Amino acid sequence: MKVTAVDESPAALLALAAAAAQEAGRLLMDGLRSGPALVEAKTTRTDPVSDLDRASEALILERLLGERPDDAVMAEEGSDRKGTSAVRWVIDPLDGTVNFVYGIPVFAVSIAAEVEGKVVAGVVHDPNRSETFSATLGGGAFLNGEPISANDPVDLSVALVGTGFAYDAEVRRRQGSRLDELLASVRDIRRAGSAALDLCAVGAGRLDAYFERGTHHWDRAAGALVAREAGAVVGDLAGEEPTDRLVMAAAVSIAAPFRTLLASIGASW
Repeated sequence: MKVTAVDESPAALLALAAAAAQEAGRLLMDGLRSGPALVEAKTTRTDPVSDLDRASEALILERLLGERPDDAVMAEEGSDRKGTSAVRWVIDPLDGTVNFVYGIPVFAVSIAAEVEGKVVAGVVHDPNRSETFSATLGGGAFLNGEPISANDPVDLSVALVGTGFAYDAEVRRRQGSRLDELLASVRDIRRAGSAALDLCAVGAGRLDAYFERGTHHWDRAAGALVAREAGAVVGDLAGEEPTDRLVMAAAVSIAAPFRTLLASIGASW
């Protein structure tokens, strides 16, 4: 079904985003099977961008703007544009590029739709597992069309926590130095390599909590909506909206003590 430029309902935006994300996922899988991607350094030597990142972004833009040419765009690989409608698309065409380059099957396509600055629809598509996480504002969260919910109740001492690390070596060193107390206070930590999938994992009960310093809006916009609509608490250390400085998501029962723990270890120094 075609989505017209005047239809700004979350359901219509979600349908368009899901179709684009799944098509981009097929492109990525085809590229992975074809052999090594062309890789360049971006912000640092350890922050790569591949030709498939750019090809995925181009495909997504073609699909979204082909249906809705008046919309604005924020995209990781630089395809930002202003629009004349109330809608802005927030796109990460390949979240988990390092995993992709190494052939580790943990990466995703993330697309969120904002209306007047508020995220109202989000899709995170994992092409390796044929899993599509989706959510609309006030409409709940789903995995392949089935409702999902965050774990609750949970005790912090047995919580499984996801996290990630920056590309900058000095920032990574400082992040690593703060893990001792965290590891002594929870069950264990996991570092999968995709912020979007980590947020969705909290929403699906595969993680009890997640935090990371240094994500960008395109990394977390869709996944944060999925986690929140699945019942998780999502925000920063002050209980406000997540920022590049810190994003956290946690089951309701551990959100307050988890936030206190993160503050005590200086997670967002």
